[in-house]
Amino acid sequence: MKRANSQKLRMPNLPCSMGRTRLQPTIQLILAVFVLLLPAAVIAQDEDHQPFLPSPVQSVSTVPANGDVNPYGVAFVPRQFPQGTVNPGDILVSNFNAKSNLQGTGTTIVDITATGTQSLFFQSPTPTGFSTALNILRRGFVLVGNFPSPDGTCGNATPGSILVINSSGKQVGAIADSSIDGPWDSALFDRGDSAKFFVANGLTGTVVRLDLNVSSSGVSVKNVTQIASGYLHQCDAVTFVDAPTGLVYDADRDVLYVASTVDNAVFAVANAGSAEKDHGTGRIIYQDSKHLHGPLAMTMAPNGHLVVSNNDVINPDPTQPSEIVEFTIGGRFVKEISVDPNPGGSFGLAVTSRDDTARFAAVDDNTSTLLIWTLSLP
Repeated sequence: MKRANSQKLRMPNLPCSMGRTRLQPTIQLILAVFVLLLPAAVIAQDEDHQPFLPSPVQSVSTVPANGDVNPYGVAFVPRQFPQGTVNPGDILVSNFNAKSNLQGTGTTIVDITATGTQSLFFQSPTPTGFSTALNILRRGFVLVGNFPSPDGTCGNATPGSILVINSSGKQVGAIADSSIDGPWDSALFDRGDSAKFFVANGLTGTVVRLDLNVSSSGVSVKNVTQIASGYLHQCDAVTFVDAPTGLVYDADRDVLYVASTVDNAVFAVANAGSAEKDHGTGRIIYQDSKHLHGPLAMTMAPNGHLVVSNNDVINPDPTQPSEIVEFTIGGRFVKEISVDPNPGGSFGLAVTSRDDTARFAAVDDNTSTLLIWTLSLP
């Protein structure tokens, strides 16, 4: 691309004959305590509102030697990742456009080390269009979505696939299941020998879950289930496609959060890791016309807040260009920061944390750079 949840509160049942103004003292005391304690309970469920988003401190070019631009996907290499071309703590970034700036023709994934050195991790021999669907398995494999187009338009794009690349930067497989139809973003729940892999499809407005088997030799698909659908989607001359994009899976709650660009909202799909049928769009948890301008990639901060980028084509606001927005899963806005003074710069982002330190990375695809923050956690 160039360019709280409200909770119904139940009062204790009162005898029908008891008038509202003639409550017995004991009942009045019970009600007083109930109302007094209620706000604390609601706040506890709606998380801490202290912001996670900081100010950028490091900027690294994502342009490799072949000139690919428009970085989309961002992923941190996990600590358990085996030794290879990349190291734990490195950041991989996938490029969607070739040097010509034709969309869906990029061929490269670059590696950025902790010191900010950039190098080529993988290059496809043919125009591929690597999207925001970029995740890394700790057994040593990179999963990346490709959404290629021969002429740079979504209308002529092919369904694409998920490439499987090993730790040495060599392709060892591909997932080209019929359920993959323009992989635009993804989320991964890594269990070591198995994984749940969620993919948002740009051409159909659906989300599928792929249950994966993972071994030292590769990745295979055990089962495929469409778990969500009905999100608005459309081809777009500026952004290539507007569709469900950012996916975040909360394994503790078994909830998949979905940032849907055209709907300009974030949804929650219940039982996402275990569902055996389609749950539609799920329920809206965040819809904010003031701060959302076509939500795109999404991640979860260490404090439990969701962080989403915006495409600036849907519900644009020239006074809020290239914003990254932080909000609670209860639907409360927390903070926003801009990664570029011009619209259309924010897209892929990722976060990792260990002990009392967190690292947050986000692309500015207007300038083809990666912004990296290092933060001390409370």
